Formats: sequence, C-alpha cells, structure tokens
Amino acid sequence: MFHGVNVVWLVARTLIGLGLISLLVYSQFFWYRGLWRVTANWRSTALRVLARVICLALAVVCALAFADGLRMGKNHWIPRGQVFPLFVGMWFTSAFFGFIAVKLVRGFDIIWGSAKRRIRASLQQKAKSPDARAGMEILADPGRRHFFKTATAVAGAAPFLGAVYGFAAERLNYQVRRVEIPLANLPDALDGMKIAQLSDIHLSGYISRDDVRRAVDMANDLAPDLSVVTGDFITSAGDPLSECIEEIRKLSGSLGIYGCNGNHEIYAKAEDAAERLFAQAGMKLLRSENAAINFRGAQLNLIGVDYQRERGPGGKRIETLAGAERLVRRDMPNILLSHNPNTFDRAAELGIELSLAGHTHGGQVQVEILDHRLSPARFITNYIAGLYTRPLGAASNSLDAPVKHSQLYVNRGLGTVGAPVRLGVPPEITLITLRRS
Repeated sequence: MFHGVNVVWLVARTLIGLGLISLLVYSQFFWYRGLWRVTANWRSTALRVLARVICLALAVVCALAFADGLRMGKNHWIPRGQVFPLFVGMWFTSAFFGFIAVKLVRGFDIIWGSAKRRIRASLQQKAKSPDARAGMEILADPGRRHFFKTATAVAGAAPFLGAVYGFAAERLNYQVRRVEIPLANLPDALDGMKIAQLSDIHLSGYISRDDVRRAVDMANDLAPDLSVVTGDFITSAGDPLSECIEEIRKLSGSLGIYGCNGNHEIYAKAEDAAERLFAQAGMKLLRSENAAINFRGAQLNLIGVDYQRERGPGGKRIETLAGAERLVRRDMPNILLSHNPNTFDRAAELGIELSLAGHTHGGQVQVEILDHRLSPARFITNYIAGLYTRPLGAASNSLDAPVKHSQLYVNRGLGTVGAPVRLGVPPEITLITLRRS
C-alpha cells in the first residue's frame, strides 16, 4: 500500500511540475508573440528586423538562464554579474504573473459575454413588449468591449510595475524586528539574553557583498549577546560562499556566532565547505551537533541541524530531526537552529523550547485580499513568518498541571530566489530577547 501511495505522490508531483513549467514556457511565448505582432505594424523594415532579432536573442538568453538556474551548476552558461540575473529574474516573474492576470480578465469577459447571450436569447423568445425591447437595449452595452480592453491592459501591466516597485523599494529595505519570546524552563540569569538572527542571505547575482555587510552592521548595532545564521548563505554552486562567510564573521556577540546549513547548501554541494569556512573564521556551523552556551552563570543548549528533508526517494515521507533526541538536554533550555520551519512539530515533541528557522522568505510576495493575506509560502508550510506556539512535549492529562509551550520564530530572510523582488515582505534582521514564561 505504501508503495502505491509513493507512486501516486511521485506521479502527481511530476504532473504538477510539468504543468508549471509548461505554463511558464507558454507565458513567455504569449509575450514574445505579442511583441512580434506589434512590430508587424512598424513601417521601417530595418527597425522591425532589429526589434525582432533583439526579441529572439532575449528569448534564447532567458531560456538559457532558466535552465542554468534549475541545474544550480558551478560552470554557468551565462554571466553571473548583478545586472543580468536581476533583469532575467524580473522578466520571468513579471511575464508569468502578467500572463495569468490577462487570462483571468479575458476569462471574465467570456463568462460575461456568454451570460449576456443567454439572456438575449431568452428575451427574443418572449413577446416583443416595450419591457423586452428595453432589456435588449441594455444588453447591447457598447462600453463593455472598451472596459475589458482597458482592464486587460491594466492587468498585464500591473505585475511589471509591481516587480519594479518590489525590486527598487522593498528588496533591500532591511527591517529590524524585535521580538520577546517567553521560554519554559528559562533560568533567571538568561532572562533578557539577546540573540540576533539572520537567514537566507543568498549572496548571488541578486544581492551583493556590500548589501550583506550593511545587514551585518545593522545586526551589530543591536548589541546581541549571541548571533546565529539559519542557512542558505548562497543560492547555487557558483556563488561566492567564502565572501558570504567573511561577512558573517563580522557579526558581534560575546557568546559567539553559530549557524546551520540550508537547502541551497545541499543543492550547491557546499555543506562541508560551509562547515570548514565557518571553523576557519572562528565560528561554529552546527551539523547534528549541540553546544552549551554559558551566560551569567547559567546555560542553554544550542542545537543545529542541516536542512531537514521531509520526503525521501520515491516521495516516501521521512521523519525530520531523526536522531536529534540525543542532542536535547533536560537540565537546561534548548534552542534549535533548523532552516526548515516544518521541523517545529517534531522539535516540540522532543521538548525543544525554541526553534529558529528561515527558508520561506515570508513568501517573498504577499498580498492582502478581503482581510486575508495570500502568500506563496502557504504551499510549502503553515509556518510562514513570525512567531508560532504549540504545546511542549507530551500533553499532560492533569487539568491542574500548567501547559508549557514550545516556540518557533521564522525569519523572513535577507535575499531572494527566483526573482529579485519583495512585495509586502521586506527583508528582516531579527533581535530575539529571551524571557521567562
């Protein structure tokens, strides 16, 4: 039975992936075809040919960039400077969502027109009374075509304008978020201890070393006692991991600098390199390890794990934090560094009082419709951004026993992937203050 379930999951995942890729490819074709048709009306043959050659060249380059991004290889097919990846990422994202918006408006137009035709047919079957003739005149609606033509243009342009705004205004608009987190079992001496958290730096063509340095300086201005970085230092194998870690080592904190690997370190096959560079810089990358942190005569147990996969080969579900039981201490509070926030449920069961994660980028783009916040991260996790709480360990059957809680904080990250755009989710530097619950 389990084999059958895994096969179904694998087939479903494959079909969804092929569908998304097909939709992305068709969205590119949609816009290039439109540009091709626009140039057909140009009187100058030279300008028309030049525009179409540029159009074809951009299509080829974008296709190479898309394939290059998927393989995350070290030997890149296209330049990895700042300008080129930024342009390609913005174009792909804007074209995709612009295509979806245009098709939605046209779908409404078709539904509206179909409904009107049915009503018109119904009126024609009735007696030719004054009321029926008035209804026919209303249904003529000469402004409908103009309205939907305008709405289509606005819908197509909105994602391009939004991408420009998200790139120019919010992508590097670093925000400091201060949060006080009450912890079960926290000794008095640890009350008020401050932890600076960075996550998802993604030093690449989308974010420069100077940008990372600015974020580090902002974190240092908060005067943390401990600094942590929860994974995704780079995006792909060709990105400058050593430069990223050189900037991370400038974080302050009398208790040291600790980190864990993210999924992009796995994609880039850089887990061991990150550990080595951390050690050379006098920091510690925790890989299924723990470290006792001493502060004002008390201790806490800091645990770190590599990115935790939730499915194995063939789509079989696997338990996260396997083997982490041996790292949990019962004589002091535990803090887990885990890039994937979906480890939170298991961490709470193991008795870990606080988990620090990233991975989601807060969805990177978030819109609010009818008091509901819509985020792409919702498709991969229930823990999108901010603070979450659940019961700690096994629930007690005694009504008199106080319920202790485990906490999770999900950092919105610094960098971006897919597109150099943030909307409604500015990059984050977190200052966590521990409090007695």
